[in-house]
Amino acid sequence: MSTNPVLQFGTSRFLQAHADLFLSEAMASGQPVGPVTVIQSSGNATRNARLQALTKGFPVRIQGLENGLPVRRETRVTSITRAYDTMTDWPEICATSRHARIILSNTSEAGWTPQPADTLGHFDQSMSYPAKLAHLLYARFRLTDAPVQIMPTELVPRNGDTLRARTLPLAAALSQPFHDWLAAQTFANSLVDRIVSEPLDPAGAVAEPYALWAIEAAPALVAPCDHSAIQIVPDLGPIERRKLHILNLGHTYLVSNWLKSDRQAQFVRDLMNTAKLRTDLQSLYEAEVLPTFAAAGDTTAPAYVAATLDRFANP
Repeated sequence: MSTNPVLQFGTSRFLQAHADLFLSEAMASGQPVGPVTVIQSSGNATRNARLQALTKGFPVRIQGLENGLPVRRETRVTSITRAYDTMTDWPEICATSRHARIILSNTSEAGWTPQPADTLGHFDQSMSYPAKLAHLLYARFRLTDAPVQIMPTELVPRNGDTLRARTLPLAAALSQPFHDWLAAQTFANSLVDRIVSEPLDPAGAVAEPYALWAIEAAPALVAPCDHSAIQIVPDLGPIERRKLHILNLGHTYLVSNWLKSDRQAQFVRDLMNTAKLRTDLQSLYEAEVLPTFAAAGDTTAPAYVAATLDRFANP
């Protein structure tokens, strides 16, 4: 039986070029952080080839600009050694969960939508992800009461708190001792960011150089690994504001100008190659955005603006 300490819900190309890549690089540096057991929870049989390919190692190709200079490099990710499907392998998933110390997820946000099957007293494939997680953790609890850290990375506000709020009522319906144990576990709030533009077949991805996994500090929180893209921060608020008022503002500005133009540009990079538009965007940041961050004492915003302009201009 696997003793993999990381259990991952989701097989997306985002996870392949984000958490799986970080863990692979950490393992290669000698950190005792992996390996990973990956779980496909959608029941989509068309993804079975990808599921099995993940365990054989896969490429992640990094392409874009870093500090204004073009980069292109490829890394082979080897952090995943086991793969299961909730549709066919539920008993095996439950058995291997006893060894998990971290449970990651990046399922679709739609997968968090409550389903009628969520209130069943037993596992059902049609359940939402939070209900599947509750039943998996219940099976694990009956095998071991060792602590586990739950780390959702879905783009759900306060994703850890939200997942806790969804699973605890389900846990109470299964067992009060299980509910009490689960209430004491760490559900980490996090914010992730990396544009993963293309899947590779049968597994792997093409991604931009920029990557972030910001995790809000909490009692007993353990970082998944030591990696330059992972930040443990006291509050996600400043990072969320940078993303909203710099990255998302830039998106909105570029689209607004594209709508008012002849709409010949096909890619964001085409807009960034328009000298006047790029200058106007930089002026917007310098005149209206950066002063507000400076007034709030945030000294990281200028570097984030520079990285954002590189991301928009990614060739």
